[in-house]
Amino acid sequence: MQTQRISYKRHRFQPQIIAHVVWLYIRFNLSLREVEELRLECGLDVSYETIRRWIVKFCPLIARNLRRRQPRLGNVWHLEEVVVKIAGRSYWLWRAIDQHSVVLEEILQSRRNKRNRTVVAACLISG
Repeated sequence: MQTQRISYKRHRFQPQIIAHVVWLYIRFNLSLREVEELRLECGLDVSYETIRRWIVKFCPLIARNLRRRQPRLGNVWHLEEVVVKIAGRSYWLWRAIDQHSVVLEEILQSRRNKRNRTVVAACLISG
């Protein structure tokens, strides 16, 4: 499965600049005006409204391409149980992992019993 190419046609700025602006906004949780100021310091005069339009247009495409790059989950899952101490109290950390040791889900509980284990397993598997 190939990732869809993002088209930057009919845009005044180069694709690298647009991608960098979108990355700044998403990665560092900046406001549109803060991103505008950062670009102005680099010599690029881009309004916050233009940045907002780029965010609306390109973020869903970038997110879709990133999701497609993620490896597929394995078909064998395991439920792992670990006791951890937090502030002197024991808690049970339940983790669902696949055969490639990718953590699918985690739940932290203060009690451990057989009923909890089956409920946790059902919750983790159902998603």
